[in-house]
Amino acid sequence: MNILLTGAEGFTGRYFCEIARSAGHDVSLLEANILDRRALQIEISAIHVDAVVHLAAISFIGHADSNAFYSTNVIGTMNLLDALLELRPLPNCVLLASSANVYGNAQASPINEVEPPAPVNHYAMSKLAMEHMSRTYMDRLPIVIARPFNYTGHGQSGNFLIPKLVNHFAQRSQAIKLGNLHIEREFNDVRMICTAYMELLRHGVPGDIYNICSGQPYALTHVIELLSLLTDHQIDAQVDPALVRANEVLRLCGDDSKLRALLKKQGTDLLNPPLDETLQTMLSNINRV
Repeated sequence: MNILLTGAEGFTGRYFCEIARSAGHDVSLLEANILDRRALQIEISAIHVDAVVHLAAISFIGHADSNAFYSTNVIGTMNLLDALLELRPLPNCVLLASSANVYGNAQASPINEVEPPAPVNHYAMSKLAMEHMSRTYMDRLPIVIARPFNYTGHGQSGNFLIPKLVNHFAQRSQAIKLGNLHIEREFNDVRMICTAYMELLRHGVPGDIYNICSGQPYALTHVIELLSLLTDHQIDAQVDPALVRANEVLRLCGDDSKLRALLKKQGTDLLNPPLDETLQTMLSNINRV
């Protein structure tokens, strides 16, 4: 399969590229800026594409420029879809990476795909807007939408919560400033997410939305305890009011039944490394790029 990958230089893109190529697929890495319509059209028209994985996005919730969420995540995606419409033949699957953040503070837990979205920040709102925008193309392109829940791994930016914690423990810092200490999240492994993307390219139903999750949330305090055990180091976790977000999503836990049922029909399943294994890998590779 010839796969066009956007966001190849990002955290998830690097893992996806490695997993796809290891499985024998050819992966073309998009070089054009998705906001440059002309460059995008020229580059895409010159390659043969069986499938597309669209990961290029602004994904850090605390990004300083709120407008950039919408220009990149919505308009950039629209530019990509317009360019793909010019291909002959059309791709067999176009996978758009959305986010479980679109659910916001959902009443149900675990959350399944029919839960009404209720985004509480610009990142989540831009991802939901991207989903709605993409539906105007679904009569012409085989689009599958993935909503990954929180995940991490070696190489993730230190702006994100888990790498920040890992770095502080590895450096044996005495204290760390955090936001709300009482949140609960799934902290899945990036390798599981990328494997799920590969499976959705092969088996996802066009027009459908799939949660990518484990259904196993962890309190932030539990993550801190695990890192203490792994490093034999205690740290003073301090709440910094400046890091506490308004309308914080307190618990984000997914229902993976739909994806599991799809994979079961194919005789396969997803393996998600235990959290302590993921954390240990991150600690062991702390000084590696």
